[in-house]
Amino acid sequence: MSDFTLVRRQNVLALFQAHAENAMAQGASPKGLEQDFAARLQISPSMWSQIKSGRPIGNKLARQIEVLCGKPAGWLDEAHDDAPPSPDEKAFMNLALAAWRASNAAGRRALRKQLQALTSEGD
Repeated sequence: MSDFTLVRRQNVLALFQAHAENAMAQGASPKGLEQDFAARLQISPSMWSQIKSGRPIGNKLARQIEVLCGKPAGWLDEAHDDAPPSPDEKAFMNLALAAWRASNAAGRRALRKQLQALTSEGD
């Protein structure tokens, strides 16, 4: 999966999360929120399911989603700091936390040093 595809998917998932939270805050039941969001995007529930599972979002659909969700053109194409972590990112964070907690002070220093080295490689 390309970074571009992943960014669009993460952003549309963030839009769904905001939609679901807003609906539940107004008293809506969690049941049916997926179908409701698909209707808001003017796509079938099946298409929404495919998008969540990794189906790429084309340019036409991306612009449609942005308009229907009140976002500026191109919003879906840009990474946003407030986007929720992907399932893979969550799994990594859980693994990193478990390693941190299982380590002594020397192990924690080594973990930190290793991660810092990895993040500075791209600079």
